[in-house]
Amino acid sequence: MNKIASFFQFEKQGTNFRTEITAGLTTFLAMAYITIVNPQILSETGMDFEAVFVATCLAAAFGSIAMGVLGNLPIALAPGMGQNAFFTYGIVLTMGYTWQVALGAVFLSGILFIILSVLPYREWLINSIPKNLKLGISSGIGLFLGIIALTKANIIVDSPATLVTLGDITNFESLMCIAGFAIITALSQKKVKAAVVIGILAVTLIGWFTGYTEFKGFTSLPPSPAPVLLQLDIRGALEVSLITVIITLLVVDLFDTAGTLVGVTSRAKLMNADGTLPRLGKALLSDSGATAFGAVVGTSSTTSYIESAAGVEAGGKTGLTAVTVGVLFLCCLVFSPLAQSVPAYATAAALLYVACLMTSSLADINWRDQTESAPAVVAAVAMPLSYSIADGIGLSFITYALIKIMSGHALRCSPVVYLIAAIFAGKFLFL
Repeated sequence: MNKIASFFQFEKQGTNFRTEITAGLTTFLAMAYITIVNPQILSETGMDFEAVFVATCLAAAFGSIAMGVLGNLPIALAPGMGQNAFFTYGIVLTMGYTWQVALGAVFLSGILFIILSVLPYREWLINSIPKNLKLGISSGIGLFLGIIALTKANIIVDSPATLVTLGDITNFESLMCIAGFAIITALSQKKVKAAVVIGILAVTLIGWFTGYTEFKGFTSLPPSPAPVLLQLDIRGALEVSLITVIITLLVVDLFDTAGTLVGVTSRAKLMNADGTLPRLGKALLSDSGATAFGAVVGTSSTTSYIESAAGVEAGGKTGLTAVTVGVLFLCCLVFSPLAQSVPAYATAAALLYVACLMTSSLADINWRDQTESAPAVVAAVAMPLSYSIADGIGLSFITYALIKIMSGHALRCSPVVYLIAAIFAGKFLFL
């Protein structure tokens, strides 16, 4: 016990073993829904549900333990919401690439992220992306998740006249999605840490007892990861047409990680006196390494979770909180039958709630400066309407660069923005 306390610097951070374990459990309950939602989303590409379930648990465990041991930060990781939607509905179902190629693209984005993590320019790169663009992209991903959730529950359906329209909201799936969303939101407002899990399980139980959903059991031996393990197609991901896809994966992962690191360390009062992030290089290396590892075992990009703030509120201040989360994800491996028993309308409720959280970033945009707010709105609107996170990011960077140039503020725009805008412009023009 003394070695653990010394390694994680309990005395310096003013914490103890019991508090850190409790904080880890709290964070895990807040993000455990990903073990159900991620396999459901990725299985739409043809990937095996059980194998993706194993990959999700392994990637979350690897990333969380790495962050805890290397970064000594109370930040847990798992396959990211938004990234899994882009993987499924963008790269595979819309662009037409195989899921093996998509995994290859995720792996390459992870390798690029690892390289950036060890370079001395990592802080400059993170700060080079305009804040308002980050907020607009985050909101756009939220709106994209929202339309996915509503269509999965048949609340929104396609229409030949208006593209989309309201479905029959009196059907069982729609009603259960609405009920689950209401439960999750109400419990979250009351600061219930496991609000998302409770909401999912509540409507799932109704489905079981009414016969709308089949109950397949609670536990079993861990499924085989073989159907997705080491199935990534790196050579296929090296096509020129996939450059913007890899950049999109990298940019989104970078945004998520930077935002979560700032938010959680600030809340935990772990920031350095000069406002910089502690052990930033090791934290970024943990996150990027988890993305590469996740692609190898068979899942979309792995990233730091803002739900880690729940554990911080419970007193977590060190990496033991994250390690605890990682161990709990490993324990989840025996609950595959339970995960398969959760219906799509239940996870749609969770998706809709996450969408609301992400879309709230719109409130922080600088609306007084139209050269900043307009490109952010383009990102937020284009993603759900084009059904593509990549296209939304590309359009937002292009419009941001053009507006800055035409408004006489070209020098206020980072070279990174011009580079990304040029790459996406080339993609739209020639690919």
